[in-house]
Amino acid sequence: MADQLSAQDWVDQGLRTLARDGFTALKADPLAKVMGVSRGSFYWHFADIAAYHAAVLARWREVALDNIIADMEQAPPQDTPLRRLLRRVFAARPALEVAVRSWAAHDAAARRAVQAVDRRRLSYVADLLIAAGVPAAAAQTRAQVLYWAFLGFALSEKAAPGEPPAALIDELVRMAGVRG
Repeated sequence: MADQLSAQDWVDQGLRTLARDGFTALKADPLAKVMGVSRGSFYWHFADIAAYHAAVLARWREVALDNIIADMEQAPPQDTPLRRLLRRVFAARPALEVAVRSWAAHDAAARRAVQAVDRRRLSYVADLLIAAGVPAAAAQTRAQVLYWAFLGFALSEKAAPGEPPAALIDELVRMAGVRG
């Protein structure tokens, strides 16, 4: 039964491994051992390690960007979208973000994936700011500052998951020039 793993099972294990052990651990043999299957199961789903890495990066994009935006778009409007987004991203476990960015420092494909996600995140935050009444030129700059705050948090040794302090979120929203 263990040999009946799907490609998604492999990719999900890859994300867990990446967050825990870094990109150098994304290899067929060690992953197969952790999953209790043969390497053949890996190669049934992926032509080679590059194809696997591409699938892991695509899944990271879904988890770290696409799913968050989709959830934000479906959320009831109890408070401002920017406040909801900030609460969510500052409450997340940053280990995966750190691991992918470390990978990007050593690998061109990972770097392109991170750059694409960064561009889309910045665009999304700028759109939220514009929708909240911030002028477009200022929204771009403020989105960048907010994104740097997030990255500083994610890459900080002191970053701890859990509900972010309300004062942090309040101050970031205030600095962005958004009411509410």
